[in-house]
Amino acid sequence: MAEPVYDRKDQLKQIEDLLLDGEQVIAVYDAVGVGTGFIGVTNRRVILKDKSFVGKKVALTSIPFNRISAVSIVANRSFAGQWFSSGEMALHVGTQVYEIEFRGDKKTHHVHQLIMFYIGQK
Repeated sequence: MAEPVYDRKDQLKQIEDLLLDGEQVIAVYDAVGVGTGFIGVTNRRVILKDKSFVGKKVALTSIPFNRISAVSIVANRSFAGQWFSSGEMALHVGTQVYEIEFRGDKKTHHVHQLIMFYIGQK
């Protein structure tokens, strides 16, 4: 498998520390805005660093691909159908929706394609 793509080495290391046997990191991208610190995609799951807890608590949340029911690209109406002009996406897991804002539309597109590929495998 190819080397993972990532924005920051420390974020990649946090994901690598969580890997199960046979699991491989594909991408780790920094997120902006309130809540999510970064998103990691492996060949088995999505891992989000969630900074939205009360106080100074954070969580690394693992979402197996078979639990993801939908992936949304979030765009301003002014984009007029150019969905990947947006740097935002949402993961739907049961009744929970995780919103991620990326530093650039290419990262949004890459993560969307990865997730769609792996949820299609379930």
